[in-house]
Amino acid sequence: MGDFLEMIAQPQFLIALLSAVAVFATILTVAMPMFAQNELQSRMKSVVTEREKIRQRERERLAAEQKRNSLRNQDTGLLRDIVERMNLRKALADEKTFINLKMAGYRQQKHIYIFLFFRVAVPIFLFLAALVYVFVIAQADRPFAMNLLICMGTAYAGFYAPNVIVKNQISKRQLSIRRAWPDALDLMLICVESGMSLEAALKRVAIEVGVQSPQLAEEFVLTNAELSYLQERRQAYENLALRTGLEQVKAVTMALIQAERYGTPLGSALRVLAQESRDMRMAEAEKKAAALPPKLTVPMIVFFLPVLFAVIIGPAIIKISSR
Repeated sequence: MGDFLEMIAQPQFLIALLSAVAVFATILTVAMPMFAQNELQSRMKSVVTEREKIRQRERERLAAEQKRNSLRNQDTGLLRDIVERMNLRKALADEKTFINLKMAGYRQQKHIYIFLFFRVAVPIFLFLAALVYVFVIAQADRPFAMNLLICMGTAYAGFYAPNVIVKNQISKRQLSIRRAWPDALDLMLICVESGMSLEAALKRVAIEVGVQSPQLAEEFVLTNAELSYLQERRQAYENLALRTGLEQVKAVTMALIQAERYGTPLGSALRVLAQESRDMRMAEAEKKAAALPPKLTVPMIVFFLPVLFAVIIGPAIIKISSR
């Protein structure tokens, strides 16, 4: 033990030990970059792998949904045969018809067959019902031409009844989306500025805004699926604007397209568009509030003033009549 301590205390041994440590540290410093992995490359590889997983998952989900829709469409096989045999798709449907059905939320293939079938079936049914009522039940003393004109007018109204129903559904969906759109933009802005990807932001916003507007949540989920499935992301944004038919949504989709193409900051654009949407919503509320007094004039005259006059003049009339 004493010899070992004496050897350690010698200057030659200390110099040799320090030299060995220095050589080892130099070799380790030079060799470490060779064995170190590229973190950026590994991160990019993991992002690409995760994106491919998302695409595969969305494709499987869409394939399963298409399979379910195909099973459901078997129930509308008779309607499809009638529409195809009568060539109603070419006679009554155009590009605007398909766009309106998508805006109303009817995106499946069976919806176009149901719509075209009812555009033919409803006027025929109403025409026959009007014939039975006018000539059999009512038997009014009117000229035959007048009765026939009434029946034809009823059939004409039935021909445009499906279009009216679709337009009403479009108005309801647009109203729901318009009311929830500023809040959805604020949530999307928070998600984007926190570092989330646009797909994750859309998914998160769809969950949060689903209570306020299920229609907007549905559009966000569908857009998220299209971003993972379609080859061009621009097509997914354009489809969102086409399905909603709102200028506010179209402006946001244009900002998203420009951000994808030119790399412009998305946060500032979303902040400005969210403020504009909120101002438009406030202006619409003020417009409705300003139109409220003229609308209340007739109900007040018809229902409020007679009761007020009865309360004021009633006791005087009772006293006069009792004398």
